[in-house]
Amino acid sequence: MQPTIILLKEGTDTSQGKAQLISNINACCAIVDTVKTTLGPRGMDKLVQQGNKTTISNDGATVIKLLDIVHPAARALVDIAKSQDEVVGDGTTTVILLAGSLLREAKGFIEDGVHPQIIIRSFRKACQLAREKINEIAFKIDESKPEEFRQLLERCATTSMNSKLIGSKSDLFAPMVVNSVMHLDDDLDIDMIGIKKEPGGAMDESIYVEGVAFKKTFSYAGFEQQPKSFVKPKIISLNIELELKNEKDNAELRIESVEEYQSMVDAEWNIIYDKLEKIVASGAKIILSRLAIGDIATQYFADRDIFCAGRVPEEDLKRVAKATGASIQTTVNNLIPSVLGTCEVFEERQVGKERYNFFTGCPETKSVTIILRGGGEQFNDEAERSIHDAIMVVRRARKFKSIVSGGGATEMELSKFLRNYSRNIQGKQQLIINGFAKALEVIPRQIADNAGFDSVDVLTQLRQKHAQEKGERFGVDIKTGGICDTFDSFVWEPSLIKVNSITAATEVAELILSVDETVKNPKSNAAQQDQAAQMPRGMRR
Repeated sequence: MQPTIILLKEGTDTSQGKAQLISNINACCAIVDTVKTTLGPRGMDKLVQQGNKTTISNDGATVIKLLDIVHPAARALVDIAKSQDEVVGDGTTTVILLAGSLLREAKGFIEDGVHPQIIIRSFRKACQLAREKINEIAFKIDESKPEEFRQLLERCATTSMNSKLIGSKSDLFAPMVVNSVMHLDDDLDIDMIGIKKEPGGAMDESIYVEGVAFKKTFSYAGFEQQPKSFVKPKIISLNIELELKNEKDNAELRIESVEEYQSMVDAEWNIIYDKLEKIVASGAKIILSRLAIGDIATQYFADRDIFCAGRVPEEDLKRVAKATGASIQTTVNNLIPSVLGTCEVFEERQVGKERYNFFTGCPETKSVTIILRGGGEQFNDEAERSIHDAIMVVRRARKFKSIVSGGGATEMELSKFLRNYSRNIQGKQQLIINGFAKALEVIPRQIADNAGFDSVDVLTQLRQKHAQEKGERFGVDIKTGGICDTFDSFVWEPSLIKVNSITAATEVAELILSVDETVKNPKSNAAQQDQAAQMPRGMRR
């Protein structure tokens, strides 16, 4: 009699085989169905509510991050959306749709009994061929002609914004975005571009600042007596508190006379005044600190015509320090001229209902700030995400200097190329690569569907055009519902977006197809139940 061998703890849930694999594919396809309507210039927005916070967006990465996805396989789509957003900044919805379309094509082969590894090898081969074809058809940017180069970057920014909430104002924001990226140093550090949001007003009132700008910080009495404008001032950046502090440690001091007590009080005042005198002696006219600048220090500086701001956000303080050449100091000792920064003009200006501090003409590192105006909080949040995506696109286009046609033209050309290639090979790989080619058509099909056009009619026109010579640039025409040369229509995208989208979508499809068994630990369920039991009754679902 053979003894029973128990390998897994009692209560462990395991699922394997074809049914489990198809279940994972179905879960990913359900996520794709949620975000697919956000693709393209006529894509719809999604409203996601989390508690009291409401987010309205058509950015694929933003929507999928806000969804509380619990299926382990479907979480892979969240990861590729985040990766696409961080590396390229745009094409997040595209990569999710491509991954879902590849998995749908693979599902049919799985149900027919094809081994997942054969599908994975074929997908990998098709992805390699697609990447090589993109590099072949890409248009190289000539940076030697500044005017043409700038116009090309503005077209890329406009294409990125067309599908966003601010698409109607792309003629205003596209030059802002290009100016921001062109103003950066060769390292293209995106942290040197600050985006601020100020509710109220219209989008047309948004401000572009060649320098650093941040909102007026909390101030004490005496602040209004300080000057609010300087020309070529010396700037000091601190990370210390400039106010009287009570003793926090458990200290005991024995005193025997009133004089000793008075000397102790005088010592506390001498410490703060000693710091202030050293700062004034440095010759700085603008004092910035990440920590608080109290009322004593504020009045002290006001009496000496010095501007000060405490509790400056860390990111803004770092941008000011890098742009002006200042070094953030943690002590007031040895404030030599090399640790001080400067700028051409400093001024405090009213923007909406708030006041902003502007540092322009910064000599060291080039920095810019965009202050967005808009009607509501959700609108400004979505505008900020749209500007960020456009900045990332222009940044990549400037760095890699290679673009391709948008509007589904590149995907249709790749589909035609892979179909022709599959006819010259034999075996199951022929069918699978042909399925990969069919999956790429999901992009022009969804763009047409989201615009309310007949996607079947549009796709048949595109297939016919791409089969002819010089038809590789034709994509969906959003204005007429037909097809057009998207390159001549200035619908351009950096080739890196297409390469990264196809690569990431193929990799996540391979990842999900390679999983043959799912094991769920009973501890995870028990931990979730204990956590739910500890929550207040009103918060349970």
